[in-house]
Amino acid sequence: MNALDTMRALASTGEVVSVPQGELIFRSGESGDCMFGVLEGTVQLSWHGDTGHEQIEAGDVFGAGALVTHDHRRYGNARALTPCRLLVMNREKFLFAVQESPMFAIELLGSIDQRLRHLKDCIKP
Repeated sequence: MNALDTMRALASTGEVVSVPQGELIFRSGESGDCMFGVLEGTVQLSWHGDTGHEQIEAGDVFGAGALVTHDHRRYGNARALTPCRLLVMNREKFLFAVQESPMFAIELLGSIDQRLRHLKDCIKP
């Protein structure tokens, strides 16, 4: 099981949103109050004026910093590269997931670690 599977298990129908290709999901500097799981499609995260970027594929989650940091501001932009279906999780559901399924926190940390390792491998010294 991964973090998206736990999110899916806790989700209600209204927490799934469709995002057309090219649409901005969030912008750098905006206040963040939810995280996302990619059910279908590809999302591009970009930062530093788009000089840094990462693609988030179906099965991955992003934006969790918004749920663990007080007065969180988004670090970068998130844009749908393809038509996407996203699962949205707010802080209340996040805290419930962590409390009721501690493995969710481990799965989420594992997902973040995997993404950071991939980014590190992509950066040329």
